[in-house]
Amino acid sequence: MPTALVTGITGQDGSYLAELLLQKGYEVVGMVRRSSTVTFERIEHIQDDIRIVQGDLHDQSSLVAMLEEFKPEEVYNLAAQSFVPTSWSQPILTGEVTGLGVARMLEAIRLVNPKIKFYQASSSEMFGKVMEVPQRESTPLYPRSPYGVAKVYGHWITINYRESFDIFATSGILFNHESPRRGLEFVTRKITSTVAKIKLGTAKELRLGNLEARRDWGFAGDYVMAMWMMLQHHTPESYVIGTGETHSVREFCELAFGRVGLNYQDYVVQDPRFYRPAEVDLLISDPSKANNELGWKPQVSFQQLVEMMVDADLERLSKK
Repeated sequence: MPTALVTGITGQDGSYLAELLLQKGYEVVGMVRRSSTVTFERIEHIQDDIRIVQGDLHDQSSLVAMLEEFKPEEVYNLAAQSFVPTSWSQPILTGEVTGLGVARMLEAIRLVNPKIKFYQASSSEMFGKVMEVPQRESTPLYPRSPYGVAKVYGHWITINYRESFDIFATSGILFNHESPRRGLEFVTRKITSTVAKIKLGTAKELRLGNLEARRDWGFAGDYVMAMWMMLQHHTPESYVIGTGETHSVREFCELAFGRVGLNYQDYVVQDPRFYRPAEVDLLISDPSKANNELGWKPQVSFQQLVEMMVDADLERLSKK
């Protein structure tokens, strides 16, 4: 039974990845940061099947101790300060966790066992002010937020350790991926939860920023499969993971409100407070390398994703 260490296991991607690894017969060790408000909501249904251990990407010794104790064959680094607006108000913290945290984990692997396979969660936010459309593995990076900048450091230090120390270090450049487990602070979940509240009569409007912002949105459950496939591939590589389609926030609203029989134009209010200091341009993936080399393709369509999220929020809020 192989062992996998997953940082950020209580997050959206961590919970879906833990489910997948358990299905594939792994022993799963999940790293969580010591906090007075750790929430296990996303993994409570599998909590008895995984090991939860305390560790911190700020603290190298905790990472070394974890690798020595549990001897994982695979490490998936999903932990990060991952909310772009917060990276503007907390740029130093974002750099420490999202950037330098990757180097600390890679250094721990180099010291303890360089044979461990490593997955780094890179991000389409690294492309920011895009240099070409669509974006592929060779597209130059031009991040437009402290989060994007920190992710660029994490991405390149992963490549650096792969090339310098012959570590099986892969990097998945994941475009936006959503699910019913997405945090409420993210625009997609903000939309679907507010749609459910409006339908149930507990909210009257939805305030959003730029409705014309376009993203390549996929389902998180599909994307964690790509992570696993990368570590089973015969060589460590970087891969762009996305749908190859782009949709606007306006389209997302139209589908979400349409799911409950409402017209989004009657409820959506544009609010300048929610505009980014620097908006990214057209983010759209070219996932052909992952399609061809890994055999990975997304299974859930954009419309299915939006409807799945609205349905889940309706069910959740109806119970309250």
